[in-house]
Amino acid sequence: MIARDQLQPLVQHWLPTQRWFAGKGRDATVDVELLAEISATPPEVSIWVAHVTYDDGGTETYQVPLVLRDAPVDYLEHVQLGTVDSGDGPQWVYDALHDKDVTQAWLEGIRNAASDGPLRFTRNVDVADIPQDVPSLALTAEQSNTSLMYGDIAILKVFRRLQPGVNPDIEIHAALGKQGADHIARLLGSLEADLDGAPYALAMLQEYLTTATDGWELAKISVRDLMAEADLHAEEAGGDFAGEAERLGAAVAETHLDLAQAFGESTAASDELTARIAGMHARLDNALAIVPELEPLADGLRATFDAVGSIDAPLTLQRIHGDLHLGQALRTVRRWVIIDFEGEPMADLSARRDPDSPLRDIAGMLRSFEYAGHYRIIETGTDSQLAYRADEWTHRNRDAFCNGYAAAAGHDPRDQADLLHALEADKAVYEAVYETRNRPNWLPIPLASLARLAGQRTPS
Repeated sequence: MIARDQLQPLVQHWLPTQRWFAGKGRDATVDVELLAEISATPPEVSIWVAHVTYDDGGTETYQVPLVLRDAPVDYLEHVQLGTVDSGDGPQWVYDALHDKDVTQAWLEGIRNAASDGPLRFTRNVDVADIPQDVPSLALTAEQSNTSLMYGDIAILKVFRRLQPGVNPDIEIHAALGKQGADHIARLLGSLEADLDGAPYALAMLQEYLTTATDGWELAKISVRDLMAEADLHAEEAGGDFAGEAERLGAAVAETHLDLAQAFGESTAASDELTARIAGMHARLDNALAIVPELEPLADGLRATFDAVGSIDAPLTLQRIHGDLHLGQALRTVRRWVIIDFEGEPMADLSARRDPDSPLRDIAGMLRSFEYAGHYRIIETGTDSQLAYRADEWTHRNRDAFCNGYAAAAGHDPRDQADLLHALEADKAVYEAVYETRNRPNWLPIPLASLARLAGQRTPS
């Protein structure tokens, strides 16, 4: 087993280089703790936790599964933490999730519903539905977790940033699975552990949707086809997406109905509504210090937020997705499937389980259509004809999505225009901060949306 004092400096150096580490650019100290051994026989596999303490305040905990090898492994070189001295010579330390020779251990634990020390594996399906002797492949897409694909059968999502409590992704999939919900992937099993007396979700195993393509990619293809035939209208282009957008709207509405049935509904009290409006103002205040381009829009945005307070109808709250966009929807040959019910990754786990308005999910999807419609303009440069087509595609597909939602839900989200505008503006403020920090050339997309949304209301 790796000695803690030898491992600590390796993790301290390695952790900030990982795509799922949220503290890049912040000075911090790292302490490591052994959570559990998965396999004590060579190659040894163990799960460690890294406790990160930032110099500017705050702490985070990360899951670090490791494998110890007696000799270097070429295909694991990109996930090597370093070497340690075992007393009998050097041993090589790697991220175990990329080692296909040892990742069967997670499947075996779920298959056997094993309970070993602090680890508890749960199986949600028959034993025969858990893949066996299928090699794994760690996916490389940018995300806050690490996912392993086992052939074309199952996908294991391993949560990297750990927080105590009930994981909403596992909770929602388990509940909706029992109801027979049509627009989710089947939950096969999960893994949790006790750490310092509290439960932590470590991983979840789901069916892999072999024919699926995510909505963001499909939308981009549609826009690309339209831009290639810029003399055509959106409905005339061969890759028109409006039909799919409408079906996606229906799928989201049906998922919201399933969530309401599984977890219930409530009504926001007046003080809670006031607090939500104050939260929007606070996020705008923070954004103004980072994105000076927001200053001319601030009064209009504040009026848009304040308009929520004059809504006469009660605000219905329920469990929602919490981070919905086109990339969180998969199109299979039969249906749209909604994935990743974790909520906002950087929010506290408990807050992600709080009831909210379903319109927040709708606003997130409308923002995603805005991005999809205009991404080619960012890549190729502004052209008046292409800009017109981008706006046309965006409006057409936003409307189609809302039409599909209205038909399935029995009410049109556009009828609650003040709340929908405020939630979309709140999301676009977040986007403006993100783009300023990460992709400044994309900032025009949320800024243009915020100019429109600020114009929905004028300061009193």
